[in-house]
Amino acid sequence: MLNYIWMGLIVISLLVAAGNDISDEVRNRYRNDVPLTAEFQATRVPGGGKQTWEGALTMSAADFGAFYGIPAPDSAIQQPVTLTVAPDGTGSFSFACTDLTPAFWQTMGKSASVKDRLSGRVTRLSPTEADGRMKVSLVIEPIRFVKLKAVTQAAIDFANTAVEIAIGLIGVMALWLGLIKIAEDAGLVRVLTRLLTPVTRRLFPDIPPDHPAIGSIIMNTAANMLGLSNAATPIGLKAMEELNKLNPKPGTATNAMVTFLAINTGGLILIPATAIAVRAAAGSVNPGIIIGTSIFGAGCATIAGITASRLLQRLPRYKKDLAVTPPAEEEKSNG
Repeated sequence: MLNYIWMGLIVISLLVAAGNDISDEVRNRYRNDVPLTAEFQATRVPGGGKQTWEGALTMSAADFGAFYGIPAPDSAIQQPVTLTVAPDGTGSFSFACTDLTPAFWQTMGKSASVKDRLSGRVTRLSPTEADGRMKVSLVIEPIRFVKLKAVTQAAIDFANTAVEIAIGLIGVMALWLGLIKIAEDAGLVRVLTRLLTPVTRRLFPDIPPDHPAIGSIIMNTAANMLGLSNAATPIGLKAMEELNKLNPKPGTATNAMVTFLAINTGGLILIPATAIAVRAAAGSVNPGIIIGTSIFGAGCATIAGITASRLLQRLPRYKKDLAVTPPAEEEKSNG
């Protein structure tokens, strides 16, 4: 079901992006094929058959805003530009989009033929004045499908991130699954199961005390309490697999499954290692300050989840008959 939700969100984002791009194209928001006139404070670079000029393209904030039909920037435009003019009068220009470049040009640069670099052709170049200034008319390369390109690029970037995370989890999962196997062979899981039998018997009365599902549940809870959420995932899947072996009607969650899911989702924790690591990487002065609030919040969530599951499973509305119906009786009921 979750896959369909994600697919729906992707389709909606693509449709919205396409709608915005069509609107931009109709309004010619990026002024494709429309000359932009500005002053060019230039210095000629000697050598070669072509005239190469380097300097700053200057334009008032009001003129820039009026040209693109947007609010005027906070300051005037001072954009470094390299301009090349051939003997036949044709010319081209290019400039890199930096932090000092107007935000609107930075947005255009993300969809340019060369990312973060705008280029185009020179349509008019006035003679150089005494102070090195000249009038120049530029046509920036056509910019189209900005939103669609952004959505597509974001999808690719997050797909790459997902692969990196998945590969990074291989080592952690292999380590913890190996430790669990060692603990099982050494009898540690059996010892923990015996120590926690009074608690698990109350929480999971339908599971035999010596069943492997109890050991997986205990190890999953221990991993979550240590903040090793990534390592707890395969153990939780193993616990659900063992619980499903006790399920007389696969496809219908048992009370034990619901209770375990409530405990797992509540995220009972003692050391939020992952959150502390993220805060430390972000430059937090005191990354461990969240330990107390994490324990309190996760404890409340776990208690609320267990309480809700125990209360709701007593109500007739939420009860499911887990008895296996004989095929003959099932055909009669359906007929």
